[in-house]
Amino acid sequence: MNQISIKLSLLIISFFSFNTQAQTISSRVLDSVTQEPIPYVTIQLNNKGVISNEEGRFSLLINNVVKVTDSLIISCIGFKTIAKPLNQFKDSVIYLSQKTIELKEVVLTNKQYSVDEIIKKVKENIEKNYNFNLTRKRLFFRESNHQYLKRTNLTLKKSTIDALNKSFLDSAMQSIPRKNSYYIEVLCDLYGNYSKEKQKINLIKASELYDKNNEIGLTALEEKFKKIIDKNVKPDSYFKIKSGLFGQKLDMDELKGEEIDSTDAIELKKKLENEKKSEADRKVNFAKHRKNSLTNMLDGLFFQEKTKLNFIRKSGRYEFEILDLTYMGNEAVYVISFVPKGSADYKGTLYVNYDDFAIIRVDYQNVKSVKSFKLLGLSFNQFLSKGKMIFSKGKDERYSLQYLEKEEASRFAVKRPLKIIEKNKNVKGRRKQNELSMKLDMAMSSTNKNQVVIFDTENVTASKFEGVKEDNAMLPTYMPAYDPDFWKGYNIIEPNQAIRDFTIIAE
Repeated sequence: MNQISIKLSLLIISFFSFNTQAQTISSRVLDSVTQEPIPYVTIQLNNKGVISNEEGRFSLLINNVVKVTDSLIISCIGFKTIAKPLNQFKDSVIYLSQKTIELKEVVLTNKQYSVDEIIKKVKENIEKNYNFNLTRKRLFFRESNHQYLKRTNLTLKKSTIDALNKSFLDSAMQSIPRKNSYYIEVLCDLYGNYSKEKQKINLIKASELYDKNNEIGLTALEEKFKKIIDKNVKPDSYFKIKSGLFGQKLDMDELKGEEIDSTDAIELKKKLENEKKSEADRKVNFAKHRKNSLTNMLDGLFFQEKTKLNFIRKSGRYEFEILDLTYMGNEAVYVISFVPKGSADYKGTLYVNYDDFAIIRVDYQNVKSVKSFKLLGLSFNQFLSKGKMIFSKGKDERYSLQYLEKEEASRFAVKRPLKIIEKNKNVKGRRKQNELSMKLDMAMSSTNKNQVVIFDTENVTASKFEGVKEDNAMLPTYMPAYDPDFWKGYNIIEPNQAIRDFTIIAE
């Protein structure tokens, strides 16, 4: 470590947790009055920044050229901005004071705008205010998924295979995890603009956090089911699966999967080659899926032409109201609420810069189900769709995305009969060999939350963008429990308490 870093660590060790390798500072931001954490606070050091998480926690990477006199700038809408050299911070918690604004504090124009005039100017200035250029964005992406099995009732009507009895089926239902959480975290460079066709991704590091025991339990059940099938079902049979009015044919080979004779060298070599190709495909697909997720999120920004968040593009469908005038740093900001007039889907709050009419933050939530259907014993309801967008102004006076969050929740249920019939056309007499008939009654809910924090945005030329080669030969590192050391040395959005507490309990 160089002399500057040594001095810095000695000066702020009482305030920050400082790692000698990763060189990060970590703290928590609280409201000075309520003592409650302040989420989504912007923390900047030498024009590089992070966003605090929903619990007010943040970590910021310090590079080797940092000086003890460099200022840490902490700002949030509605609070007084703190800007002090690192060596002037003394406490382990940062407190922000709420800031009120009076109209006389603002340099008023000759005309006081109505809320409709403000929204009109927001629309007129979109192209001027936001950065639509090709850029390289260094970002951290976290996907959190939680599934909850609410109901698993299975009534056996008929089974001609003794092993597929009520006891086995009840055991199968019990082996399905009642609760499951899954986290993916990715640090990457995303190249492009806001067009779906203009996106390239290069992964830097990735992790996945979940309980593999759930996977093992289902695999064991699958193996047990295959053994029953192998013992009781003829090799040249096929299955007819019927549920109500619908039917589907399934060949025996599809159900059993591919089996390889361990003494057949040619077949073993072929299997190993297929596994190697499968591993390569997994790496490509992992990166591709992350890119698609990010691209879809960017395609949903409020200023996009075909966005579902159409409260600006189709403002006539909404009612707006000025709630307040406050500050974001040294900038005056209108606080404007919006609600649907009729059939529109969302309500929320806009934070609009007083001078240039740029929306610097959006908080939104649906007011009715986003998607739903109920047909022939199947039902689906996406009852939650909410999120936020935060933008920051660059040196070119244009705004770039700094933080993006999207959360969705849904319920799925099935309540209908199910028949699995074994048939064989090579057996004399009746083709029907065996039958399993049951009534299935299951319900589950799912919550998915995506968070993106962008630490650095730089414009790139078209030729540089075309020259970027996607090289994504990596899979995420599996973690059975949260590891605070995994992301040391990198900027991320701090994990919440649920992630910190995640660990697999051995049974």
